[in-house]
This record gives sequence, structure tokens and C-alpha cells, in this order.
Amino acid sequence: MGGKYRITGDKYPRMRRPRRRGKLILAATASVVALGLAGWGTMQLIDVFTGGSRTADAADHKKDCPSAAPSAPAKALPAPAKITVNVYNATPRSGLAKQAADELKKRGFAIGKVGNASPEYDKKVAVPGVLLGAPSATNGPLQVLGTQLNGAVPKTDARRTADVDLILGTKFTAFNTPNSAAAALAALTKPSPAPSC
Repeated sequence: MGGKYRITGDKYPRMRRPRRRGKLILAATASVVALGLAGWGTMQLIDVFTGGSRTADAADHKKDCPSAAPSAPAKALPAPAKITVNVYNATPRSGLAKQAADELKKRGFAIGKVGNASPEYDKKVAVPGVLLGAPSATNGPLQVLGTQLNGAVPKTDARRTADVDLILGTKFTAFNTPNSAAAALAALTKPSPAPSC
């Protein structure tokens, strides 16, 4: 051949663009990822509408969770007759401590001292009542007494005796009804439910 297509030297003229391998690899990788995502999304949609994964999870769940898991034993709370309650009045109303003590006695509690609250609490209790006892009474006598009065605040002091104090506050109007107090006490003595797996 001659003319402008004549070959001179050791190089041949290129008739097409050079290939870009990077673009081909990127396009192939992108298409594989897109197909993978589309397949995964399709499986998720199928599971949502058929509940497929829930049944598999539930089966695995039953394997891991023992069928008869032991629940925590019921709390052993003292009977009201074994709790000595000192009733103190921290309100300006006279005779309130005596009325409250009489009501608690009807409900089975042993009554100790009855009178006005100490200067530390007198006319300074803005809640229905304060339940005061030794630290050891927190998970026993104070809980039982607390079922009688909603809104009572439990506190501990340094006493070493088993008796507990009920200090009536300005928001005190009446004790819970015997039925609601009994229901609250029953809820306290129920065993803890077994943990759900």
C-alpha cells in the first residue's frame, strides 16, 4: 500500500481506541452488586409477606428457651399482726393519729406508740405519709404497711428495733380500701414471672 497508509518505521497505525479495562471491571462489579441486592430485597419481601423468618426464629427460640423455666419463689412477707406500727401525726388536725391507729388495728396491725410527730417531721410532711423503719424492714414490714396507703414514702433510720413508724402528712385523707390493700399485698407476695425468652 502506498500513500498515507504506507507503513514506515516499526509502529503500525491504530485503527480503534485503546480498551479501558478499568471501566469493564467496574461495570461487571456494579452489575454483580445490583443483582445481589435485588435478590436479597426479593427474599426480604417474600419473608415479610409469608412470615418465613418468623417461624424459623420461633423454632430456634423454643430450642434456646427451656419450656418450664423455674420462676422466682414467692416473697415471704410478715403478717400484719407481726408488725408493730407507731402512728404519728405531722398535720395540724388533732386526733388524726388515734383515728389512723384504730383503723390499722382493725386491719390486723399491732399498734405501738400513738401521738404527734417529732419536730423533725411535724408539719413538714407534704405527702400522705412517711413509712420509717430500720434498713432491714425495707423489703418486709414497710412494704406490707405501704399497701395500706398510696403515696406513702418509705425511709430508713438507724433504729435497731423491728417496729415501724407511720408519720401522717398533710395530704393524708384516708387509707386504701381493705380490698385494694389486700390486692396490693397479694401482688407483693406473688412469685416473679419467669423471664420471657
